[in-house]
Formats: sequence, C-alpha cells, structure tokens
Amino acid sequence: MKSLQRITFVDDEPDIREIVQLSLEQLGGFTMHLCESGPQALETAPIFHPDLFLLDVMMPGMNGIQTFRRLKEIPEIAGTPIVFMTAKAQTHEIERYHSLGAAGVIQKPFNPLTLPADIQAIWARSQCENRCAEGAGQT
Repeated sequence: MKSLQRITFVDDEPDIREIVQLSLEQLGGFTMHLCESGPQALETAPIFHPDLFLLDVMMPGMNGIQTFRRLKEIPEIAGTPIVFMTAKAQTHEIERYHSLGAAGVIQKPFNPLTLPADIQAIWARSQCENRCAEGAGQT
C-alpha cells in the first residue's frame, strides 16, 4: 500500500488552515499544500500532485462540492481521494458526500490531536477499496 505523504488542504479560513497545517505537519509528518480557494487548488494541485485532498465544503465563490467535481476532471489527479471537512455533517449530508465519491468526511470542529490518525484511517480505507475494486475487476 502506498503511504500517505502529500496533502492539499483547501479552506478559505486562515485560522483553520493554520491549525490543520500544524496538526498534519507536526503530528502527522505530512507535507502540506494549502489553498484558500477552489480555483487556487485547481491551478496548483496538478503541480503539487497530492496523495489526498482535504476540502472545506462551505467556501465563497467555488464551494467544496464544485471544487471536488472540477478536480475529478483533471486527468493527472482524477483518482486522488478527496475528504470533505465540514460543519454540515448531518447524516443525509454525509451520505450525499459519499454518494459523490468522497473518501470520507471530517466533522468540524475537529480535534487537531486526532486529525492525523483520522486522515490516515480514511486513507487506509480508500486504498483498501481501490485494491478490492481492482481485484474484483480482474476476476
């Protein structure tokens, strides 16, 4: 299984970006690429080529769902797992994010001390699902 190393985090709130960056770099040991908007992520993600995207849902201009859809249109990164981070985490909303193809959902407010492990668990699950789907296609 490929290890998770590079994460692009997209959130319009500078304080949230800083907390997530500190948590994932200092505690998780990940290399972070921070974006303040969907358009910035679309422009820079193919260059950074992350292993995983972490997207805020509620952003001005291009929201997380619109950003998700546009990222999936870029061939170099179309298969990269995407995790939504949101305060809108009622059951029907979480089901919607998963039905779009999200690898997972992190609820805000989140615990910065457990965030790296939470992300790692979603990553491991997404890698297993990919391997299981590839194996099913080969039978």
